[in-house]
Amino acid sequence: MSEKNTYTHGAQEKLGILLVNLGSPDAPTSSAVRKYLAQFLGDPRVVEANRLIWWFALHGVILRVRPPRSAKLYKKIWTDNGSPLVHITRLQTQAIQKKLEDHFHGSVIADMAMTYGKPSIKSGLEALRNAGARRLLMLPLYPQYSATTTAAVFDQVTDVLKGWRWLPDLRMINQYHDHEKYIEALANSIKKQWRENKRGDLLLFSFHGIPQRYIDRGDPYYCHCLKTTRLVAENLQLKADEWKLVFQSRFGREPWLEPYCSVTLQELPAAGVKSVDVICPGFSADCLETLEEIQVENRELFIEAGGEQFNYIACLNDNKDHIDALYEVLTSHMSGWPETMPDGDADKLALAANTSRQRALDMGARK
Repeated sequence: MSEKNTYTHGAQEKLGILLVNLGSPDAPTSSAVRKYLAQFLGDPRVVEANRLIWWFALHGVILRVRPPRSAKLYKKIWTDNGSPLVHITRLQTQAIQKKLEDHFHGSVIADMAMTYGKPSIKSGLEALRNAGARRLLMLPLYPQYSATTTAAVFDQVTDVLKGWRWLPDLRMINQYHDHEKYIEALANSIKKQWRENKRGDLLLFSFHGIPQRYIDRGDPYYCHCLKTTRLVAENLQLKADEWKLVFQSRFGREPWLEPYCSVTLQELPAAGVKSVDVICPGFSADCLETLEEIQVENRELFIEAGGEQFNYIACLNDNKDHIDALYEVLTSHMSGWPETMPDGDADKLALAANTSRQRALDMGARK
């Protein structure tokens, strides 16, 4: 434990919030993608397999073949701001920070991190600690809990904290799949799409898939996806035949959650469904899986199968409804901590901190 001593007697303590998303390569190049995939696919939370066998498969085959292909896909969605996922998460964090400043006057601060790639969870936690955070609230930006995502964040957080001498108070938000504001934000984004464009025959809710055996072993992800979908459908007053839940991004040969998005889109035109609207509620920010896989690849599959109209409904990203929803999720988990005292009490906290510092100095404290 060689970390720098950041403690100062009487310093006003803060509550630090870390928003965490999956991550992205540093650049749309084969070498950057290879480094990113090695970290991502090497996580035992993501791929539950015999570690020795998987290591040879990953480093002997996958990391030799997949990076060049994936790099080409990343190039299609790369922007002047870099990775869309990282950039949007940064915008979300800035918007959350603005609301925190308006309500808590600097006693609650926010930063961002990626589970894989940069900025890392380690750097995010250290930035909050250096800014004076003695309490930490983690928000993995995955509305539906899965061990492959949310638990992977927890693992990295605790790995980092193992090296800290003075541990902070810690809370972690595991899911918000049925939060009222989140459901409203999704429904509002669909209503906006329908106001501005011709409504499709069917609304598809597409979530990232995981292997079926993970569900069989107790992962609640499928149930969370189903509940989110049902609540949004109820908000929109949809009939049972007006919406469908599907899963995308299948990898490998074993069975994953069904029905598969790509297969469903290829079958729909023959069943008389010529136009679809597709939304991806499990993604808090647009990324490769939405901008390329859904909006490009799956659109082509649908049109080639005889479909006529394919409308992708963007992720909630940094729109106001989403920021308001995330903010309410956060504040509902902040109760009881001193930084969340009502407006007007911030001065009392500052005065108490200064008094405590002076008392410590008078008694011989070094700083």
